[in-house]
Amino acid sequence: MMIQRRSRTLAVACLLAATATLAAAGCAKSETSNTAGGDSSQGAQEAKSPESTSGSGCTLETYGAPKLDLKDAVVGFSQSEKEANPFRIAETQSIKDEAKKVGVKKLLTTNAQSQLSKQISDIQDMLAQGAQFLIVAPLNSDGLEPALKAAAAKKVPVLTIDRKVNSTACKDYVAFLGSDFVEQGKRAADAMIKVTGGKGKVAILLGTSGNNVTTDRTKGFVDQVKAEAPGLEIVAQQTGEFARDKGQQVMEQLIQSKPDITAVYAENDEMGLGALTAIKAAGKKPGKDVKIVSVDGTRNAVQALANGEYNAVIESNPRFGPLAFATAQKFYAGEEIPENVIITDREYDEANAKDSLGGAY
Repeated sequence: MMIQRRSRTLAVACLLAATATLAAAGCAKSETSNTAGGDSSQGAQEAKSPESTSGSGCTLETYGAPKLDLKDAVVGFSQSEKEANPFRIAETQSIKDEAKKVGVKKLLTTNAQSQLSKQISDIQDMLAQGAQFLIVAPLNSDGLEPALKAAAAKKVPVLTIDRKVNSTACKDYVAFLGSDFVEQGKRAADAMIKVTGGKGKVAILLGTSGNNVTTDRTKGFVDQVKAEAPGLEIVAQQTGEFARDKGQQVMEQLIQSKPDITAVYAENDEMGLGALTAIKAAGKKPGKDVKIVSVDGTRNAVQALANGEYNAVIESNPRFGPLAFATAQKFYAGEEIPENVIITDREYDEANAKDSLGGAY
């Protein structure tokens, strides 16, 4: 679960204020579009202000790592999934672009191809190549302990992005940078309630199991629907593994087994777009006969929304480069880093979709 422990120190407030204004790096192309995925002015990540909660942040001294100038450093980035997904494409490109902008001496990049064992060996290999700071997009919340222990043994700080790990902050890793996934699920439910009038039968296309993104986006949606729209019945929850082809397959099966489904909540855009294809193939009109709400903010999903074949998209901003390296610089400057740096995410709907395509990725 998302832990809301953030420091009240002035150093943390300064960190968040500084990173909130950073321009995001340019985004890579989406897998089915030849148009660049978003511009820096519209795609910037912003960090929320720290809340007045208990708990300490992490400093270089408490972490026990040596001082480092990133311009003289070897930095490693471990990507979790293949870069056929626009989120992963944009995320990796953002890290590469910002490393170049900051002047990092050498950036090592790996891709685990959705295999936990490979992500562990990838991180260990980067450590063997001399990585002095690691940015990790975890595949799962559990299972990376061998890699984290290997980094700790070499006093190499680890910054996790977009998914949390169930480990100890300021011991196994410095901090987590990412969205409030429970809140994303809640906002998706609000959007679904709005477009359905709070009535109908909705299917949930779940993400992969074993990570907090799936757990939290599900909880936020289910709890909000239960509290605000008892007339909106959740009739199915089945994993589409965050993949378009799997989302399509699952939706095809659901249309056969539950033909009265009137809405779909997909926990990422790729599954939502797969569901859209399945709905069309079944002779139904996506966005009308079957409402679709998903999370991410990819250009293809926002375009479908602009075309009237989608109903809402809750953003999950993948452009972590500026925020990740700004956090690293503050950390090495001796400032205290909060356990969770939570970013703000926008929302796309019928009213703003066409004008907001430039901010999609």
